[in-house]
Amino acid sequence: MKTIKQLGSFGIALLTLTTVFACNTTDKKKPIELIAQASETIEPKETNTVQIALLLDTSNSMDGLINQAKSQLWDIVNEFSYAKCGNDTRPNLQIALYQYGNDNLSANEGYIQQVLGFSSDLDEISEKLFSLTTNGGEEYCGKVLQTSLHQLPWNKNPDLLRMIFIAGNEPFTQGRYNYRTALANANEKDVVVNTIFCGNYELGIKTDWKNGASLTGGEYMAIDHNKEVVHIKTPYDDTIIKLNSKLNTTYVSYGSMGQSKIIAQEVQDSNALEMEEAVAVKRAVSKSSRLYNNKKWDLVDAYDDAEFEISSVENDELPEELQGKNEKEIRTYVESKKNEREEIQKEIQEYNKKRLAYISEHQKDEKSGELENAMIKAIKKQAKTKNYSWE
Repeated sequence: MKTIKQLGSFGIALLTLTTVFACNTTDKKKPIELIAQASETIEPKETNTVQIALLLDTSNSMDGLINQAKSQLWDIVNEFSYAKCGNDTRPNLQIALYQYGNDNLSANEGYIQQVLGFSSDLDEISEKLFSLTTNGGEEYCGKVLQTSLHQLPWNKNPDLLRMIFIAGNEPFTQGRYNYRTALANANEKDVVVNTIFCGNYELGIKTDWKNGASLTGGEYMAIDHNKEVVHIKTPYDDTIIKLNSKLNTTYVSYGSMGQSKIIAQEVQDSNALEMEEAVAVKRAVSKSSRLYNNKKWDLVDAYDDAEFEISSVENDELPEELQGKNEKEIRTYVESKKNEREEIQKEIQEYNKKRLAYISEHQKDEKSGELENAMIKAIKKQAKTKNYSWE
């Protein structure tokens, strides 16, 4: 079995080498030229991962923005799950979160806090969003931009997509740190900065939010952050929520954080449901996608990792139902849960197609004023430059 795992690891290594150019497969150089370049510059390459940093103003007036972020995270994840590279591979997604402009934060740090570094743990991202509260403060856009550019481990592969979305409603020029310096640093790192002004479009232009985007080739957008998010209830919502409950039973926790992560999963389900049933449905759809992967604490997801060995898990790190079992018995149990999960995820996806068709037929309200729509438009536009496409 270890031989098979080693072959799997070798296969992943080969796959990584084939994605050196990530989604940018339009560079048609001769094989000899490519071999010559490879022999000169062989370095470890990042996997095909899109990085997005979300910088949110959490001053007094931003409750509406935070609520939109909480409820629409799953729309963004679900849309991104359909992204495809020119070579038919699927990119991973990492999201980082900063808050700024809140008096509860340290004045010495410029009222800025890294809430979450780059993470692909969707439960953790949701948890951090729900932890945000608002309070009056000074909003320093240049400072939070520079902080995120300096602190986060941005990948260096020029063919991978790196984006910042900064949202707020005070002048972009506030603070001692010149935003133009931060944007120059963004250009050096090939990070595209997109600005979202929470208010009147023309006012955002006058207060330099548009200029803040244009200096890195990003998008300037204005939204009504206090606009109530309208979710259309469909005949398929209840079924998807019930399937989500069944889906949770397929998770097999292990390791030091296994049990706490199972609880966290349930808490984020509850948070979504408390906001609105439709938000819980969207989260369930995200959990049925490839982007919801919990291999660090779930044996089923870990089992698909070529580098993972079930034998490496100590008996006391297993859930009670598997303690004392031999490796074959554990493997059989995990495989049965894996098959069960795949069937449930397939059902959720099928009902979601019907749900989306129903929404499309009954959608009347304009969504241009919402955070999710603004972000998705920018992501798709900039992803094209790296040869991403959507099905």
